[in-house]
Amino acid sequence: MRKIIVTTFMTMDGVLQSPGGPDEDRTGGFEWGGWQFTYADAISGQAIAKIMSEPFDLLLGRRTYEIFAAHWPYLDDEIARKFNRTNKYVVSTTLETLSWKNSTLIGSKVVDALKALKEEDGPDLLVHGSSRLVQTLFANQLVDVLHIWTNPLTLGKGKRLFAEGTPVQEWTLADAKISTTGVIMATYLPGGDVHPGSYVPLEPSQAELERREKWKTGG
Repeated sequence: MRKIIVTTFMTMDGVLQSPGGPDEDRTGGFEWGGWQFTYADAISGQAIAKIMSEPFDLLLGRRTYEIFAAHWPYLDDEIARKFNRTNKYVVSTTLETLSWKNSTLIGSKVVDALKALKEEDGPDLLVHGSSRLVQTLFANQLVDVLHIWTNPLTLGKGKRLFAEGTPVQEWTLADAKISTTGVIMATYLPGGDVHPGSYVPLEPSQAELERREKWKTGG
């Protein structure tokens, strides 16, 4: 069984929309595209290299696939070679054909298809961007590893990582680093159920009982 590994860049207020460039995703009049660019450094570069050091396939939503397909096939660096030769699984209900080699369309019964994909033999599935796909993965608890890179800025509006409808669950912190530019790079694994507690004692203390008694008697 292979894992689904999500890597997400987000702001302190949870916005993940269009981190890489101004025209990446202007949905809703978003004007801050490319907000993540100035926070890259050697430490974050090493972290990305580590994530991609093991064999992997790509699992992408439509918009991210189209951005990647218009970029990576025309480059010849280490990342481009990996992306170009690996299998790409694309979740979309609107695309009919895929131009990037080694691409497979998942267009119907998406959740069942994703579950079946996880059950197959093969390398882990890396998810980059793909905000709508990530919501589907969260809703069906299909994320096995979650890399969240929290950048030190707030934008106030835009698509957010944890949207309404995110399931209630705990996450276990597996690793954390901080870049020289202040990016917190945390890795989480799915935990168990949420166990609420209280700092307020369920039963009043003896001192509280005595205070209430004095109040009643006017003492």
